[in-house]
Amino acid sequence: MSSLRRALDTVASQVLRLGLAAVTGVLLARALEPESRGVYAVVATTAGITIQLGHLSLQQSQIAFWPDAGKRRALLANSLFLSLAIGAICAMLSFAASLVLPLASPGLLALALLAVPFGVAAINLNGIMLLRSRQRLVNRAWVLTGLTQCVPLLVLIALGKASVTAVIVCWTLSTAAPFALLAATLKLRRLRGRIRLARRQLAVAGRYHPGRLAFYLLLTVDVLLLNALASAREAGLYTVAVAVLSLAAAPAEAVRQLSLARQADADGDGARQATTRALRLNLLTATAVVAVLAAAAPILIPLVYGSAYTPSVAPMLALAPGAIMLALLKPVEQFLVRLSRPMTMTAISIIALGVNLVLNGVLIPQWGAVGAAVASTAAYTLVAVIELTWFVRASRTAPRELLPRRADLVPARSG
Repeated sequence: MSSLRRALDTVASQVLRLGLAAVTGVLLARALEPESRGVYAVVATTAGITIQLGHLSLQQSQIAFWPDAGKRRALLANSLFLSLAIGAICAMLSFAASLVLPLASPGLLALALLAVPFGVAAINLNGIMLLRSRQRLVNRAWVLTGLTQCVPLLVLIALGKASVTAVIVCWTLSTAAPFALLAATLKLRRLRGRIRLARRQLAVAGRYHPGRLAFYLLLTVDVLLLNALASAREAGLYTVAVAVLSLAAAPAEAVRQLSLARQADADGDGARQATTRALRLNLLTATAVVAVLAAAAPILIPLVYGSAYTPSVAPMLALAPGAIMLALLKPVEQFLVRLSRPMTMTAISIIALGVNLVLNGVLIPQWGAVGAAVASTAAYTLVAVIELTWFVRASRTAPRELLPRRADLVPARSG
């Protein structure tokens, strides 16, 4: 398949997936008031953090060992078996923690945690499939996520049964769905893991994982802090702002997926060129999409989500610059993994998380969701500036090469 066809398929799938997510967000807003939506967001965020804790950043070890073709089959097996086992352990630990620190209802959280082992496995299998250039399979898996949440929710609303519990059940099913599709393509009986390789994977991934977990917390902990320091209503308003801006992630994620194989397989200069082009594309597309969303927000949010969510406009505008910064991070981090400096990457994420927590602690009590948005934008910008500076120096790239060009809009063809 040509790179053009893969690019179009990936972009279309991302647009469809995020379109389904947007529809789901609207349905949730119409079915649940901001406070109830906040309760749902806290449960889903807690389970999501558990999934991120459990995947152990095995994707980084997959990238590191992938050049050795003899290890690829074992990497697949290890990713599957380690994910299911560690995901189950993390789910049990998270439920036990919820009994001590009741951020969310233990009963509701237990429903969401059922999906954790499968969510962990889906993330790591997704990494393997991207390294094998199986974008179409990955695209179908994530579209399935949107369908298995949106369609049942639509039915529940039509029947008048869209309670918080029912919505969380839909989330659980949609989180586990990609694993079912990805696993169905594997010849499970032929999979054989390697314990020695698994140990090496864990050793490599373990150096990256604290940073990856810190980065995920940077993206999500504000929901929990809003619930704790303000109210569930503020958390609900903030999630709508985030949901609207997530539409900017469609082209950025497509570029990331299409760049990964070349960034992992190419020599140093080839990986550098793939990274700079991905950064230019993401800067261009993310800025354009975010600008349109920001201009439309005062009309779009009350019209689509309902007048109860009009206060979501202000945090969305405050978060808009941060959304552009986020679009630049994944391509550059895929290159930085090649430098084998995991502790430096970890330190960057931990510093940004610390800044975010401090700013949230100061701003949320005064400004609520707007304060959380300002804190997030500041932290995202900090990470982007540090990592882009590192990339420019390490790759000896002129800063002007990161500026978008007309030629970037013409995909190269390959067999």
